[in-house]
Amino acid sequence: MNANRIAGFLNKEPKSFTRKDLIRFINRSGIEIINFRYVGGDGRLKTLSFSVTGSRQLDDLLARGERVDGSSIFSYIDAASSDLYVIPRYKTAYLNPFSAIPALDILCSFYTQEGTPLPSSPENIVRRAHQVLKDRTGLSLEAMGELEYYVLADRQSGYPMAAQSGYHGSAPFAKWEALRCEAMRLITQTGGKIKYGHTEVGYIGQAKRDMEQHEIEFDLMPIEDAADQIVIARWILRMLGYKYGVSVSFTPKIAVGHAGSGLHIHSRLIKGRQNMMVKSKRLNDTARRLIAGYLELAGSLTAFGNTVPLSYQRLVPGQEAPTNICWGERNRSVLVRIPLGWLNVKDMIGDANPREKSKLSRSVENQTVELRSPDGSADIHLLLAGLAVAARHGLEMKGALSLADRLCVDDKKTGRVQLPRLPTSCWESAGRLIKDRRIYERDGVFSSVIIDGVAGKLKSYQDKGWMKKGSGQKRRLKTLIDKYLHCS
Repeated sequence: MNANRIAGFLNKEPKSFTRKDLIRFINRSGIEIINFRYVGGDGRLKTLSFSVTGSRQLDDLLARGERVDGSSIFSYIDAASSDLYVIPRYKTAYLNPFSAIPALDILCSFYTQEGTPLPSSPENIVRRAHQVLKDRTGLSLEAMGELEYYVLADRQSGYPMAAQSGYHGSAPFAKWEALRCEAMRLITQTGGKIKYGHTEVGYIGQAKRDMEQHEIEFDLMPIEDAADQIVIARWILRMLGYKYGVSVSFTPKIAVGHAGSGLHIHSRLIKGRQNMMVKSKRLNDTARRLIAGYLELAGSLTAFGNTVPLSYQRLVPGQEAPTNICWGERNRSVLVRIPLGWLNVKDMIGDANPREKSKLSRSVENQTVELRSPDGSADIHLLLAGLAVAARHGLEMKGALSLADRLCVDDKKTGRVQLPRLPTSCWESAGRLIKDRRIYERDGVFSSVIIDGVAGKLKSYQDKGWMKKGSGQKRRLKTLIDKYLHCS
């Protein structure tokens, strides 16, 4: 029942794909084009295409990879010595759902002239971050994103939806359900694991144009794979928007007073296949240490998860977006939320279905913690690498449990302390990153080139104090929305 046609043909999971497997599939399926895909410095997929001419060519291509000009992909690479290798990762292969010519796409990793992983490339940073976490703590980090986006289209007559009331809407009031469902089908065919999709709160009706908000939520998987599937999902949604003649936007804020688009990240620590954050159906100290790590580095994590000035128009009170650094259970205004996890529940299935005798099993495995600050501008590979760094920091730092206790805003604790605040601009986010840089650079996870590059880009926006400026703010906001409509 695997939706990935390559996996179905080979009768094996993608993680087990070999070079011979792919060649056999390509030959049997009439594939004419091979697309090497990789994430550039702008966070978007790049493409290098090859015409299939024979089995020997295929074997050489999949065994050796190819050379590319790194200076045109990453701004920090010198043009004088810019050659890099792109090496395919077989487990990521999928059929291109949009190509008129039968094509197989495969994600690649970057390697240096010496044949070693390029330390500053997005996929290698997240892989290194995860490996260091596993080596130092014995725990693995799984994550999944809630990808929110708006569909911008010409206004359709009939069955209008009220503003800010789109949550879980249905057709005919929700107009772009078909686009979302087609995206979900294609994402699963490319190897993505989807939990569900639905319309979100945001709906903005204008004289000639409607803006309708949707969300696709993924399943948990290792952070390297979680990052890859977000990038592919963004590409698929934009391609479908192009096909339907509409715009799909992940911009953090699309109109004043209306819901912005977040990219909430759920995560859990596991060992083997066991969730290590729950004991006796309650969050344990491991979970609280993880939360403490996220809270401690929350300000600097915005450098990867909130990367354009519009990001800080979303992080305002009254929009179910965090402004303070705190956590709590089920509260949607906190930075780190503990969602319902089927802990301590009765037999709901048996109650709803009196003839059903089966009991809920392994419910604790579903428990996650949710970071609610990131948005659609996030550099997803760097963000998930940052979460792995924060996880390790929380697990190892002294005073983690007392920090978690102090910044918990459950009802019984509300008002105890003055809560620290998230940054209010890209400029401030850059300062937090520079302050915490040693934590990110530890054990060679983030290179100094990446930290300096991210901070420099954030500072280049010159948005310090912009939130406080009254005169002309609406006009500046409109300019920013137009500029960053297709961020990430």
